[in-house]
Formats: sequence, structure tokens, C-alpha cells
Amino acid sequence: MKLKRTNTCGKLTKKSIKKKVVLSGWVSSSRDHGGIIFIDLRDRYGLTQVVFDPEHDKKTHKEAERLRREDVISVQGKVRARGKGLENPKLKTGEIEVLVDELEVLSKAETPPLEIDDRIEANEDLRLKYRYLDLRRPVMQKHLLMRNNAAQAAREYLNKNNFLEIETPILVRATPEGARDYIVPSRINPGKFYALPQSPQLYKQILMVSGCDRYYQMARCLRDEDLRQDRQPEHTQIDVEMSFVNAEDVIEMVEGLYKYMMKKVLNVDIKYEFPKISHKDAMDKYGCDKPDLRFGLELTDVTDIAKSSDFNVFNKAEKVKCINPEDKFSRNEIDDLIDFAISIGSKGMAWMRVTEKGLESNIAKFFNKDTQKKLIEKTKAKKGTILFFIADNEKNTNEILSKIRVEVGKRLKLINEKEFKFCWVVDFPLFEWDEDEKKWMPSHHIFTAPKKEHIQFLDKNPGRVYADLYDLVLNGLELGSGSIRETNPVTQEKMMKIIGLSHEEARKKFGFLMEAFKYGTPPHGGMGLGFDRIVALMCGYNDIREVIAFPKNKDAECPMDNSPSDVPEQQIKELNIKLDLVKKK
Repeated sequence: MKLKRTNTCGKLTKKSIKKKVVLSGWVSSSRDHGGIIFIDLRDRYGLTQVVFDPEHDKKTHKEAERLRREDVISVQGKVRARGKGLENPKLKTGEIEVLVDELEVLSKAETPPLEIDDRIEANEDLRLKYRYLDLRRPVMQKHLLMRNNAAQAAREYLNKNNFLEIETPILVRATPEGARDYIVPSRINPGKFYALPQSPQLYKQILMVSGCDRYYQMARCLRDEDLRQDRQPEHTQIDVEMSFVNAEDVIEMVEGLYKYMMKKVLNVDIKYEFPKISHKDAMDKYGCDKPDLRFGLELTDVTDIAKSSDFNVFNKAEKVKCINPEDKFSRNEIDDLIDFAISIGSKGMAWMRVTEKGLESNIAKFFNKDTQKKLIEKTKAKKGTILFFIADNEKNTNEILSKIRVEVGKRLKLINEKEFKFCWVVDFPLFEWDEDEKKWMPSHHIFTAPKKEHIQFLDKNPGRVYADLYDLVLNGLELGSGSIRETNPVTQEKMMKIIGLSHEEARKKFGFLMEAFKYGTPPHGGMGLGFDRIVALMCGYNDIREVIAFPKNKDAECPMDNSPSDVPEQQIKELNIKLDLVKKK
């Protein structure tokens, strides 16, 4: 490479006119106007128009005729102003162009299988197979830059607050954390396996025992679970832990972190204190523990009123709830929403329109005037609007109606897509009942401390025990979960017993942490914060794959490198593994 780059393709302005420069990058597009060739030269910083004029230099013009999209070139030339009326106000470099004196072709490109153009997006399989081409698109370059800036901002904030960045192992002992572990066979220790960490949970707690009172890392977390938009086999979290703190201390620190990141990366001032919503209130009002607070449309529990009607569906249901969008709906729009409700698991959706005479619909006849009046008063429904009802067991009613709430919010354009609405959800139950296993399970993980005032209920009524736990939510998505950790061995033993873990089983699974706790343990707590998720939201996406350089597809495969892949038989033998696979039909 004889031409050494002096400037990037997004830097030159009118101040650069008459400068001699060298630019390097990809041929984004080429146009021949009256024998003069105009090329948009692209790198990750932007675009610059470069000009090959035969009257200025016949040799470079001849060479430029052979250039194709995505060829990699360097050009040397002089910056000049574009002709009057030919400026491009959409580009930072739109007022200038470079008249080329010399051209060096660094690499020729075949016709790419997808367009390197933000206006033309290929299908997912093609994007992931040719991810290195997809990442050349300016929008993807912006996403990677946003991710970089967010990571640097997080580090700046935590470093200023006396946190130590400490790496924890990737090859660890398997411990139950709620998802399946990825396991790694040990060649040196035949028949034994490492696990890849679902999170650094136990190790960061051990760091608190070690005297590292403020720890963080940009931790890689790996979980063998079914995928969706906001889930990948591997993801990154901002992992933090603090000693000698209570829940409010951790909440204050994390709230400050996010306000700092939003200001530093997006120049958005979050001036309000993040509201705290109890888990019970979140479920009652929004039907989920990840409420989107950018719009109202809260759920109303009308179970008692509904059961006084003659409508059999309501009478048999455990829970009846409704929403009242203050808008008018046509019959086609109502039918479309009913179809949506069925598509997300509901058996149907009842509705009634509010009129001057009361409620009208095909089920209104089952509700006497007094019951109708109570429903209208309870929901504060206005004339002309419609009540939408879901009746089922409590879990299904909440889950389905919460999704209908969001869908209606989108259809009525109640959601400001540019708004960032944070909140904390607190006062979670420490345990939840597993109907299939017929036993109590930890709502989060077994080292979450119960609220001190609820420890008295551990022996006889675990369902009454609340956890010293806090989730951070933004725009209806969970950003992270944290808690104060339980370090008292007596309380810990009771909690293990409730979920069916004997002392011996607990020692086998968590022995190294429990052993560490014997030698003086400070009270501590922390959080694991989804880094991919906050970057995606900053970029205006819900899908975290848009901000991960090399994500997997919905089958946990990478079409680019074809992982997971077969392993040579000799390597399998060295690992003392015997394969006994049933071939897929």
C-alpha cells in the first residue's frame, strides 16, 4: 500500500478546500456523468465524493472505469468545493469533493450477495450468513459505535465510583441458575466437565468475601435456552456487586449509571427519579412485572362485579379484568383485536360498548342495569368507548391482557417511541410455586435475601415471604435484576430446605461459596444488567441481534461460520466421549 490515508471519508469540510489528501475505503457507488466518473467512497466514518476527470488525469480516469461496487481503493487528490446547487446537505462532506490525481486498487470485490445500503435490508438468513457485509452498512456501523460508546460510558461511571473491573472464569463448575448450562468436556480429567457461566453470580459474591468491596465487569453470560428477539445463547451484562450496602444503595448507584450513560451516549437528560412499583401493583395494573409506563391504559380488576352477572364465562373464571381505551372502535377493528387475543393464547375476548343507555354488545343481556352501572363506575368508562374483557385463571388473564394492552397502545399510537421511561419493580415474592413439580422454587436465585420482616414466615408460609430484590425496567423490557444476598447460614439453610435441597446437596452445588461465607462475609448486593438490551433500546430496536456483531439465529446457529459443527472423531476420542445420536428425520 503506497498511498497512506491522511483523512477518513467523513471528515472533510469546506475548511479542507485546496488540501491534498489521501482517502481509503470501499466503492459505495459509481456514476458516469458526461464522461466524468463520480464515486462515493465509504468507510465507517462516512462518505466522500471523489471525481475522476479525463481532462485532469486520463490514466486515473481509465483505471476508474474498471472499478465496481465494494472494490477497496485509495485515492490521492485535492479537495475542492462542489459546483453551485450540487451540494448534498444530508452528508457532512456534502459541500466538497476530491479531484483524484492518483488511484491505487487495494482489493477487487465480486458482486456482493446483499446490498450495502441502509434502504435495502436483506432477509435474516442472508444477513447472518454474510454478516461481514451486513456490518458494512452505515446503520450497522452506527450500532457498533453506539455499543462502544455505551461500554466506555459505563466504565467511566463505575471507575469514578471506585469500582474495580475484575474478570471471573469462563470455565466454571455447573451450578443451577435457572437455565441449562453449556458444558465443556475436560480432556485432562476424563469424564468430567466444566460449565460456561450463566452469570458470574457466585464468583462476584466470593469477591465480596475477598474484600473487593466494589466490583464490575462486562461479563459474557452463556445460557442454553430457547431463543427470542431479546435472548441469545451468549450475551453481555454489566455485572456489579457492592459490599456494606442495602437495596437503596445499589438502586441509587445503578440509577446514576443509566442516567450517566443516557447523557453521555445520547445526550438525553433523565431528570426524574425512577419510580418504584411493587410486584403486586405491577401485576394488578399492567398484568406483568415489566410494565411499559409510556402510556396509561391500566388493567381494571372487575372479577367481583362480573361474577354477579349471568354470563357463564365470567362466573367460571378465576379472574376477570378489562381495559378501556378511550377511543372508538369499528366492528372490524374489534374482530381484529379478538383474533389477536386468540393468537396469543386466549380462548376469546369479550367486549361491551358504553352508551347513554348502558352497555351494548351480544353479551350485555347477561348484565342487569345495576351490574352495568357498577362496571362503568369501576372502569370510569366514557360514552362511546369500549370495554375489552379477558376471563381466565389469574396467570393467563394477566399475561394475555397485558399483551392486548401493549397492542392497543401501538394501534392507537399512544406510545412515544422516542421516550425512555424507566422504573423499578420491587417487593417480589421470594418463592414461586411450581405446579408441575409440586414444590417451591426460588423466584430468582437461592442466594437472594428475604426481607428481614418476612423471615418469620419461612418455616410455615414461604408464599408470604418477599425478597430484598429489585428489577430495572425500561419501556416494558427488563434491563436487569438484582438483590441483596443472603449470607446468614441459618436462614440460607431454611431457604435451601424449602426448595427441597438437603444440606448435602447444597454443599455439593454451592459448597465453595458456603465455605467462603464461614470466614467473615460483609453484607453485599448487586445486579446483572443486560448490556445488549440497553444498547438496542438506545438504537431504537427491541431485537438485540441488531447490536451484536455476530449473533446466532433462532436455532442457535451461526450461518456465517456454520457453528455448531461436527468435531473430528479423534478429538471426540481424546475427550472420552461416546456419541449415540438419533438422526433427525
